[in-house]
Amino acid sequence: MRRALQLAVIAALLSSAIAQNQASKTPTGQDGTARNKIGTSALWQMPSTFLATAHKACDNAPQPPSFAECFIAQMAKAGAPGAAVAFTKMLYRQNRGDVGIMSGFNPVGLVDVAWIVYPLRANTNNGLLLVNGSPAIVNAEDLKLLDQKGMEQSFQFQDLQNQFPKVGVWPGDRDGTTWPNTQPGPNNGLQFILGYPLINGCHACAHAGTALFTWNFDAQGKFLGTTFMGLTPAPLPGANTPPASSGSSQP
Repeated sequence: MRRALQLAVIAALLSSAIAQNQASKTPTGQDGTARNKIGTSALWQMPSTFLATAHKACDNAPQPPSFAECFIAQMAKAGAPGAAVAFTKMLYRQNRGDVGIMSGFNPVGLVDVAWIVYPLRANTNNGLLLVNGSPAIVNAEDLKLLDQKGMEQSFQFQDLQNQFPKVGVWPGDRDGTTWPNTQPGPNNGLQFILGYPLINGCHACAHAGTALFTWNFDAQGKFLGTTFMGLTPAPLPGANTPPASSGSSQP
């Protein structure tokens, strides 16, 4: 009897230790709750007929749900994996109603990179997210997160303003053909290096070069903010520039 009791206690202790070990390996959000890691299971390549079919189903659909929610519901009907639909719903909630579908994924380790297609946008239909850190999704096209104060205080930028008085940072053209460069950060952290076009006032106005920023994460994957690195000049007028498919627009 005593032997059986001892075995039962040992089994209970082992079960508790295994559960604690598994919990320690499960990524957590900022609120401490467990969350699933974003990965290749969330990828989906839209069929060529998807947009037309989704618009046909949702353009005149009664609301609620919203058009965007109707659009997302069409993904599963078109064969999107459950993880892809779940990711789009998560991104939709975070970015206040912008529908994004993951089209590419690059596992880096501490923090990973995801390419996003935004099918309902009029312009800038591609984006880039830094995922699986804390927070789980960091939008690399959120210009409010850029160290623009550091850029504006640089002599490089101030000189540029003399030639382009309305110059400012715009979202990058993340066409999915190149990945951001990475490098070690301080204290075993990680940095992603990304370039952003400098444009003189409007989407179709003169390009004045590229601003480079690092996106900084600590050793636990916590986002620490961005740091201005410097500017690269715009191509000279009439200079031969490589085709967009070469991905040379990225650092």
